[in-house]
Amino acid sequence: MRTAPVISAVDADGLRTRCDAELAAFLDQQAPQWPEGVPRSIYEAFRQFVLAGGKRLRPMFCYWGWRGAGGDDRREIMIAAAALELFHAFALIHDDIMDGSDRRRGAPTVHRVFSDRHSQLSWRGDPEAYGRSAALLCGDLGIAWADQMFHESGFPTEQLRRGYAVYAHMRTEVIAGQYLDLVSAAAGGSVVSALTVIRLKAARYTVTRPLQIGGALAGAGERLLAAYAAFGDPLGDAFQLRDDVLGVFGDPAVTGKSVLDDLREGKPTMMMELARERADRTQAARLRELFGNPELDDEGAGELRSIILATGARDRIEEMIEARTAAALAALADAPLTAEARTALAALAHSAVDRQQ
Repeated sequence: MRTAPVISAVDADGLRTRCDAELAAFLDQQAPQWPEGVPRSIYEAFRQFVLAGGKRLRPMFCYWGWRGAGGDDRREIMIAAAALELFHAFALIHDDIMDGSDRRRGAPTVHRVFSDRHSQLSWRGDPEAYGRSAALLCGDLGIAWADQMFHESGFPTEQLRRGYAVYAHMRTEVIAGQYLDLVSAAAGGSVVSALTVIRLKAARYTVTRPLQIGGALAGAGERLLAAYAAFGDPLGDAFQLRDDVLGVFGDPAVTGKSVLDDLREGKPTMMMELARERADRTQAARLRELFGNPELDDEGAGELRSIILATGARDRIEEMIEARTAAALAALADAPLTAEARTALAALAHSAVDRQQ
C-alpha cells in the first residue's frame, strides 16, 4: 500500500490540503482521457468548481471514521475520502440548478457560468436552457468520477466492497431527500417532512455516512458503526439547521450566497415551517405573499426575517441546534473509538455548527 506523510492528528488545515492535492491529481489525470474533438468546457468548469474551495467536511469525517476504527494514516484513505467531495460537487451543482441559485461560494453557479457564456457568444437558442443542460452534465461528471476515484483509491477489493456498500446507500438517501425537498416545495411541507429532508439530504450525507464509510473501510464492527450514527445524525441535523439560518440571516459576503435565494424559492426549511406554524393571521398572510415569490426584493426579505424573529422560529432553531450538538457530543464521549479520533471529531463538530458560512 502507498504511504503518506503523517500530519498532526487534529490538523484540519493539513487534512484539507491533502484532500485538495488528491482532488487536483485525480482531475488532472482525467484531462488526457477527454475525447478529441469535444470542447473541454464542462471538464474545465467542473475542475474549477471542485478546486475553488469548500469546507471539505465530508472527507474529514470519512478520514476520522477510518482512524477511529483503528486505521493508520495513509494515502489510500485520503483518496477514498476525497472522492466524497466529487459526489458533493454533483449534489451542489444539481441543487443550484433546481433552486435557480445565481451564486455559490462567492462566485456564479455553474449553470450561470454557462448561460452567461452562451449570451456573450451570441449562440443560437435559449441561454438559460443551455446553462442548465451544461451544468447537469458537469454534475454527471461528478457522480461518475466520484465512483472512479473511490474504486481507484488503492484499497483491496474486500475493503472497497465494505465501504462502497455504505457509499451506495448514501447516494440513494441524498437523491430521495432531494426529491422530498422538491415535493414539499410544490405540494406544501410540514415540520415532519422538513426534518426528514434534513436527515436524508444533509445529516447522514454530511456526517454519518462519511464516518461509516471510513469505519467500514477499516473493518469497523456494528457497535462502532452504530456509535457513528448516534453522533453523526444529531450533529448533521445541527449542521443543516445552521445552514438554513445562514441562508436567511447570513452575510452574503461571508457565505458566498444570496440571502434571497431560499426565500424566493420557497425552500421548506424547518425554520420556515416553524414560522408558519406559529404565525398569527396577519403574519401568515404576509408569509403566503412573500415566501416563494420569485420577485422578492431586499425589503420583502427584511419583512420575512422580521416575521421569523417575531414568531420565535429562529430562537427555536437555535435551541434545536444546541440540543442536537449536545446529544452528538454525549454520544461521542461514549463511542468505542480511539482517543485521537474522539478529540478530532469533537473539534470538527464545533466547526460544523459554530460558523458564519
